[in-house]
Amino acid sequence: MDREAVVDLGAITANVAALCELVRGSQVLAAVKADGYGHGMVPAARAALAGGAAWLGVADLDEAVALRRAGITAPVLCMMTFGDPAEAVRHDIDLAAGSAGYVAAVEAAAVRAGVQARLHLKADTGLSRGGATPADWPGVVAAALAAQARGSVRVTGLWSHFACADMPGHPSITAQLASFADAVAVAEKAGVTPEVRHIANTAAALTVPESRYDLVRFGGAVYGLSTLPGGAPSWLRPVMTLRARLAMVKRVPAGTGVSYGHRYVTARETTLGLVPLGYADGVPRGAAGLPLVSARGRRWPIAGTVCMDQFVVDFGDEPAAVGDEVVLFGPGDDGEPTAQEWGEALGTISYDIATGIGARVPRTHPGGDH
Repeated sequence: MDREAVVDLGAITANVAALCELVRGSQVLAAVKADGYGHGMVPAARAALAGGAAWLGVADLDEAVALRRAGITAPVLCMMTFGDPAEAVRHDIDLAAGSAGYVAAVEAAAVRAGVQARLHLKADTGLSRGGATPADWPGVVAAALAAQARGSVRVTGLWSHFACADMPGHPSITAQLASFADAVAVAEKAGVTPEVRHIANTAAALTVPESRYDLVRFGGAVYGLSTLPGGAPSWLRPVMTLRARLAMVKRVPAGTGVSYGHRYVTARETTLGLVPLGYADGVPRGAAGLPLVSARGRRWPIAGTVCMDQFVVDFGDEPAAVGDEVVLFGPGDDGEPTAQEWGEALGTISYDIATGIGARVPRTHPGGDH
């Protein structure tokens, strides 16, 4: 195979098992949205469940239904609150609602389907994205309880999401925890009896134990990634290795311009190797010139502009050959770059790197029968 993203399912299972141990007493939700953070949604979901995850989390309704169609019966929370929820209701998906209007949409879908919908009410405690503001929260709770009284809805969860949990010590963390406690108190005083309350994401669960409540939503940590400074703790293993094989090798003289714009020109006679991955595959154009490629036992910079489908490495006098393996990122066992390093070098996060790997790069899934 000339290029592939190798996904170690055994590492997902081991990561989730370690996370379950860390937050013992709270259930674990493994987020498998965005095609399992680029790792493959269904295989990642099965591997996470094998590690002890009690729940799976997705972003949209199509992802949720796809898990059911794959035969996965574990509880699934769909975390975004728009679109027609009818099919998700029929597939026993837990839905999020942060407005009275969406509570009504879920109730209407449940009535049409003839089933009771499961609903997690979302409070906006400071992210200012989805969820009900403190002013709107009592109305959302009232609407949900009215629907529950009619038998069409069951309020199964209360939840929120942090804005700055990956910035340890940020004052908003404490403020959001207090706001969420207030929201829970308002809902429970009104008569909500949730199965789970949850606000902690990966960063919060790792650094703010009091945020764990009944359920913890782990995203990047499932895949050995984190947005915390320095990345994930060492006991979590990065799951994906992105690699390719040199498609062409050629010897060129000094003064040879390389790739679009000739932004790189060879300083002497040298060997160039062609890697069949480009920005259409998720290799950022901004990686030009950075030592983010591992081959023949050492790091190499990308020579010149990253193209849509390929990029070039200047190997100097190294005896590179067609078919030699090139690793862009992996767990770092052999000195290769990690997704964390790619993110830091490009001013972004490891999640951006992993989820950006394009669909035409085959995912292979050794490490488990999932």
